[in-house]
Amino acid sequence: MRIDKYLKVSRLIKRRTVAKDICEGEKIRLNGRIAKPSAEVKPGDIVTLEMARHLLEVRVLSTPNSAKANEAHLLYEVLKDEKRGEQGDI
Repeated sequence: MRIDKYLKVSRLIKRRTVAKDICEGEKIRLNGRIAKPSAEVKPGDIVTLEMARHLLEVRVLSTPNSAKANEAHLLYEVLKDEKRGEQGDI
């Protein structure tokens, strides 16, 4: 499954177009490498999302074509979830 679609199905990102834009902005890593929107995701892969003040790292558990909202969290395991301070905070 494409990473942009996986991010949408898993509800890590609300819309696929937003997921595509974030990938193109080099904010998504797949197994440590910058991921293009078309990068293929499979169970066992590590996905890292770097937002402005948030770092989220998850392990992919499954890649179904669709998932109900209340089941989306079952598609991944959170490995790291960090909130970062503003620039200059120590």
